[in-house]
Amino acid sequence: MEEILTQLNPEQKKAVLHTDGPLLVLAGAGTGKTRVVTHRIAYLLSKGISPEKILAVTFTNKAAGEMKNRVEKLSPEFGKFVWVSTFHSFGAKLLRIESKNIGLHSNFVIYDETDQKNLIKSCLKELNIDDKKFKIGIFHEIISRAKDDLIDSESYMIHSSISDEPFRQLVSSVYSLYQKKLTEASAVDFGDLLLKLVEMLKKYPELEKKYQQRFDYVLVDEYQDTNRAQSLLIKHLVEKHGNICVVGDDDQAIYSWRGARVTNILGFEKEYPGTKVIKLEENYRSTKNILDCAWQVVKNNQYRKNKHLRTKKQQGEDVDIRHFSNEIEESDFVVREIDRLCGEGKYSYSDFAVFYRINAQSRVLEDAFRRNRIPYRIIGTVKFYERAEIKDIIAYIRVVVNPKDVISLKRIINVPHRGIGSNTIKILEQYAIDKKISLWNAVCEIDNQDIKDRKKKSIKKFIELIQHLMDKKNTLPAEEFVKHVIEKTGYAGYLKDEGTYLAKEKTQNLKELISAVAEFELSEKDNSIESFLNNISLIGDIDNLDSNDGQVTLMTIHLAKGLEFPSVFITGLEEGLFPISFYNEISDFSSELEEERRVCYVGMTRAKEKLYLTCAETRRLFGRGRTNIPSRFLREAQAQVDIKRHEVNSVDDNMAVMVSSKSSGENEYCNSFRIGHKIRHTEFGEGRIIRITGDSENTKLTILFGDGESRKLLAKYANLEKI
Repeated sequence: MEEILTQLNPEQKKAVLHTDGPLLVLAGAGTGKTRVVTHRIAYLLSKGISPEKILAVTFTNKAAGEMKNRVEKLSPEFGKFVWVSTFHSFGAKLLRIESKNIGLHSNFVIYDETDQKNLIKSCLKELNIDDKKFKIGIFHEIISRAKDDLIDSESYMIHSSISDEPFRQLVSSVYSLYQKKLTEASAVDFGDLLLKLVEMLKKYPELEKKYQQRFDYVLVDEYQDTNRAQSLLIKHLVEKHGNICVVGDDDQAIYSWRGARVTNILGFEKEYPGTKVIKLEENYRSTKNILDCAWQVVKNNQYRKNKHLRTKKQQGEDVDIRHFSNEIEESDFVVREIDRLCGEGKYSYSDFAVFYRINAQSRVLEDAFRRNRIPYRIIGTVKFYERAEIKDIIAYIRVVVNPKDVISLKRIINVPHRGIGSNTIKILEQYAIDKKISLWNAVCEIDNQDIKDRKKKSIKKFIELIQHLMDKKNTLPAEEFVKHVIEKTGYAGYLKDEGTYLAKEKTQNLKELISAVAEFELSEKDNSIESFLNNISLIGDIDNLDSNDGQVTLMTIHLAKGLEFPSVFITGLEEGLFPISFYNEISDFSSELEEERRVCYVGMTRAKEKLYLTCAETRRLFGRGRTNIPSRFLREAQAQVDIKRHEVNSVDDNMAVMVSSKSSGENEYCNSFRIGHKIRHTEFGEGRIIRITGDSENTKLTILFGDGESRKLLAKYANLEKI
């Protein structure tokens, strides 16, 4: 027992020794919460509690596995018999045990997300609902969230019957049929694993009593991430004895968009009267400056448990806040700073993480890493030019440029869906082989092939589309051409109709592709669409780089939770991006803003030694440029904290100024203006120079004006006034 307690600080020890009654452990970032859970289990075992009487639940298989391994090391004799599980695994096991009592077949199957969507697709077909107008993903999200909130199909139907919203009634009919088909297939989905279990415990008091007696001690990790179904399941299990210990941090509750309720942890003491609250505030990860800076941000949330992290570590380096003229400067700085620190031998590439709020931000960062041949990895998503929606549009462009590109042609002939299935493609391929012609030529000779008229009609429309795009390629600038491809192919409408969170993100990525083409167009002399294709092909692969020093990690902050790095960059701290702008459209703005602030806090507390916070005054994102106000989180971070703050109003010689190599040293226009300079135009008003191209009297300035539009002006005729 002494071994279990000697490794703990005073607060951790209190949490471990408190065995009976409800316990809320408020574990701040980096305070050793997992140690508390595992040592508490080991302490219970050392007190003679049977391992079969202890239940510990968490969210991921990885977390459950790590917890079980730690418990077994602390208690080799009994640890392996403790029930450590994810919520869903726990639900599946109990439902199988009690299947005969609740009308389930004992060998029921669990449908994964793909199975669920396929089943919803069959429901839409049976109900004669157009899956092009009403996308499968929308129904899947609504049904999943309903089950998280313990709203079954019957309850949903009752609510929808008194609603005057036609779409809600439509969802109700799909939900009811979907649930009927699940039952007929002896299947459940992930939501059912907890919904049916809670219903069972509520409906059958004898079963509720059985499991209340089965588990004398229940522990829940990451309690701030629980949804309604999970919190009520725990309530049923501990209602009699009240021996519940939950560990979590309301300041790290960042998953409301997938059903989590921060109110579960904020209202825990009310739900369980007599709760003992223990705060873990000693941080073992970060320096004092980083912790103080993070606290200056999160303390502005109204709905939180008061806690202030402390550390025995040194004060550390000042938090480094950088303001840049645009996102190109920002990304160049990130790469140059990482390269500088690695060059000094202080760090390796794997010591660095670069965080951003949304995936679309990664593209400009990836370009900078590729240009400087620094290895990097993207966590949680594929690299920008490897994302499905980007590859689809690039494939369209490749076919337009080179119709003989068979790989690209096969990729997009039925994207978006045109009813040109694999069997039709096989017929076209065989015809091409027999005639010794390209697949595109086989497509164009559709009238000579044994294909149904309906399919021929679809293929002819596809041919007309590609031929139309071929004509437009020769008349439109690269940026406008890519916009036209996205619109004319129906891809933009296809994503809009889908309406899911993922579809919105894909739409943002397509707009970011437009930004990439626009930047290429401004910075390259040969700025044709063909040249752009060559460029992304040449810089797209860094697998051949020496990775002995590891790779820099790029990810959204949501994916960084639970991780730590010696050095962290948080980019894009601008109003409208972080906090993200669509939250302004939600009625309960304050709660959404508070979650955004928690996301920022999570990102900041991943850093162990160095923390950089960056913003750009102008940023081209989602296909258009805009001027930005620094994020309120930056203003909050600078209050009463040692900050190294840099205003970057122009770029130095190392910041890759986009000036033609032909520019003369005597060029009065290049010498008069620099990237980042603020100017005033008689017609367009105030703006900032973001690009300089051309030479001598042909010097062109690209200026981002206050209306969000960027315009190219010939320097000698622009009549600009410096501000």
